Amino acid sequence: MQEPIGAAIVGCGAIFPLHAGAVQQLDGVKLKMVVDSDPSKAEQAAAEYACEAASDYLTLLERDDIQVVHLCTPHHLHAEMATQLLRAGKHVLTEKPLAHHLKAAEDLLAEARSSEAQLGVVFQNRYNAASRKIREFLDTKMLGKLICLKGIVTWHRDEAYYTDSPWRGRWSTEGGGVLINQAIHTLDLLQWFGGEVVSIQGSVTADALGDVIEVEDTAHASIRFADGVRGLFYTTNAYLANTPVELELVFEGGTLHQRGDCLYLTRDGQESLVCEPPASLDETGRITGKSYWGSSHRLLIADFYDHIRTGTRFAIGGEEGLKTLRLIAELYRSSRTRDSR
Repeated sequence: MQEPIGAAIVGCGAIFPLHAGAVQQLDGVKLKMVVDSDPSKAEQAAAEYACEAASDYLTLLERDDIQVVHLCTPHHLHAEMATQLLRAGKHVLTEKPLAHHLKAAEDLLAEARSSEAQLGVVFQNRYNAASRKIREFLDTKMLGKLICLKGIVTWHRDEAYYTDSPWRGRWSTEGGGVLINQAIHTLDLLQWFGGEVVSIQGSVTADALGDVIEVEDTAHASIRFADGVRGLFYTTNAYLANTPVELELVFEGGTLHQRGDCLYLTRDGQESLVCEPPASLDETGRITGKSYWGSSHRLLIADFYDHIRTGTRFAIGGEEGLKTLRLIAELYRSSRTRDSR
């Protein structure tokens, strides 16, 4: 019998259970170690998932029985950790963003290109049923040419969200605000759907939490894609609820609207439901994940391991992570340019 793939997870915070639960359910994969700089967090997670605990990720470099490492750490730790792990021959699946600033991401991508190990980035919303259906419409050109598209994210983060985790809300550790942390998923979908980006212009502001954070809680942008496609993007953490992401794609032959987790097609004045995803349940029958995040971590993680087994390249690698980070960096630059006028 073939030995299971050994896995480790670094970071036992809010996103950790989605990774740990997904790994635990995969055939041929065994979670062997969890790591957190807070030893009590690591021990608690290890007890829950019946594995070893450690407080320093460098422990993993010498573990030949661990082939895959998940990074669920603060943004500013992603690039350095991933670099060291790739050099040790470990496959790395990192939560977004690829890094907390563009130069670190570019250096990491160069490292990944010279490594035989895989680097994957968690943009799980690409695996949502509605996203897959939109991609199908685009690839088959069933509705003709794409004309324009938009994405809107209206969520809520309060002062405690930042004060309870001091790395958040700071340029040096988070690398930005709502753009790089929450709405990066929607921006990724827009560039995945729209194709090559020619330019992005807009502004970022701190509308509600300017006295708490250094970074933005609100942003808007106009995006020009190749072939004349135009995109509109708006995001804020200054709302008082976490409402479902809204997506719209206007084609020559109809319009796709994503509302909640459902996708609708409007054509000839008639609206029809074209995609309604099944609920994602855990072993107790409870719905997993947050609907406004998307519930597709398990699908992405399973796909990543499938590519490791077959030795083929995972589609959401460092190059894809860098694309979205470049858009964010350019939007920050555009906003600074406007402010200096």
